[in-house]
Amino acid sequence: METDKGKIFLNTVFWGFILWLFGYVLGFVFFAFVPQEAIGWLIMPLGVIVTLWVLLKKIERDSFGCYVGLGVIWTIMAVALDYIFLVKLLNAADYYKFDVYLYYALIFFLPVVTGWYKSNKTKSIKK
Repeated sequence: METDKGKIFLNTVFWGFILWLFGYVLGFVFFAFVPQEAIGWLIMPLGVIVTLWVLLKKIERDSFGCYVGLGVIWTIMAVALDYIFLVKLLNAADYYKFDVYLYYALIFFLPVVTGWYKSNKTKSIKK
């Protein structure tokens, strides 16, 4: 059973990193074409779509609580990776604006809402 937990944790970290990297790379792409204050707003809808795809197609957890944990881990990863690779490495001192805080809220709430949806769907199938 511990191997399963280890795989679940690695899967969680893997997808959390991939989702963060997706936004990070898009930020560099958009930086060349869009005003700096619009970058986050353009990445966000794409990030939501990709995150929902990952949650619905690639992530399978046993319980709603596992999705809450997933949201917590992904949020911690996003905050830490943003701080290291954007604020510190790129000296983006004015990085933290409303779009970033909304992104952090979404990276937490999308797994939670998806977990709630999946657990309710499973319950209705069992009835």
